[in-house]
Amino acid sequence: MDAPVRTALETAAQRYFEMSARGDVAALQQNSIASVAASFAEIEAAVKENQAAFTGAKATFRLPFLLTANGPEPLARAEFLCGVFGPSGQTKDSAVFVLNNLPPGHYGVTILDVNGSQDPRTLAFVLQQAGADWKLAGFYARASQASGHDAAWFTQRARDLKAKAQIHNAWLYYREAIALSAPVDFMSTLATDKLYDEAQAALPADVPANGSPLDMSAGGKAYHLTDIFPLAVGNDLDVVVKYQAADVSNTALTFQENTAVIKALVAKFPEFREAFAGVVARAVEPSGRDYGSLMAIKDIK
Repeated sequence: MDAPVRTALETAAQRYFEMSARGDVAALQQNSIASVAASFAEIEAAVKENQAAFTGAKATFRLPFLLTANGPEPLARAEFLCGVFGPSGQTKDSAVFVLNNLPPGHYGVTILDVNGSQDPRTLAFVLQQAGADWKLAGFYARASQASGHDAAWFTQRARDLKAKAQIHNAWLYYREAIALSAPVDFMSTLATDKLYDEAQAALPADVPANGSPLDMSAGGKAYHLTDIFPLAVGNDLDVVVKYQAADVSNTALTFQENTAVIKALVAKFPEFREAFAGVVARAVEPSGRDYGSLMAIKDIK
């Protein structure tokens, strides 16, 4: 991109980062595109959650990306291939962005690596050009570490677990490595592509994944598992399993069912005892309302 465009993107991103560090959500909302400003609660919550990590921290820019969506109507699936691609696909400086229902316009993606007194974070802004200004169109803050470890550590740990034939642990650790490698879910790079290929090669046949659920029996009842993934909480790494439930309003009963699911899951995959501190079961209603329970691995008998 032209140097003035890059300067304008970085100047706007620096200004929005400083607003975030001050917790000035009013100014951020005022400088957002209309659709974002009208529904700002999620960004406001993210700013408040990350403000302490941003205050007094040093932000370093990565190379920004410029995306142009042409046409009179929003694009149902807008895919952008940025940078130089080789015979095998992506290179170290390339990126692919996939955004759904993207209105026509000029967009910039700026990514900052933020290092301060707390754990390192990435902060990605999606900016949309409005005249001479670049308005805020997306705000994505993400930790660069989980349980005190970065993506490289989780990748190596996944490979070690795979070598020990702990394929379920390995696959979940690959998932954590992928999550830590990409600052936003709609971006892929050479690093994330390689990790995804490794993760798919390690994908067990008996887990809910890629939209395919898994039925499991627990306490004499069949449960429909819809997802399983790692979750960092402080210095611990837990594994979360979600399953379908008709109703979670009876929390005492749902707690019993969560407990049954947790025990059955660890009985099915005893290797979890080596790789995770706890297991969380979340019963999810058709409405999306859920109820979760956590058990420490040491307490699962």
